[in-house]
Amino acid sequence: MPDGVRGALVRRVSTRHDGPLDVTWLAAGTPRLPLGRVRLHWEPASPTGWDVTAHLGLATAEVHLASWPAAPDDWPRLVRPTLYEVTGLCAALTFATDALDLSNRLAGV
Repeated sequence: MPDGVRGALVRRVSTRHDGPLDVTWLAAGTPRLPLGRVRLHWEPASPTGWDVTAHLGLATAEVHLASWPAAPDDWPRLVRPTLYEVTGLCAALTFATDALDLSNRLAGV
């Protein structure tokens, strides 16, 4: 990872099992993650591989989502299923929350 970078913000997770992860770098001074967004951080593991961690932005906090210690060089393929499921779940929860808010407004609650 370049100097001054805190991690990478996951922008898109391919639906293909071997598809890419689209990410952008997050500067070290970046505030906490927005709701439902995932940040990846990786660093070389000893003696080979990568220590990879993922954090998830919640409404009031940023939480540890998963760790993959000593992951092989093709670690994006390893972490993709977890990221795909979590981003899908977050999108579904956002949709359900918006629908509930709209329902409450229409009902005058």
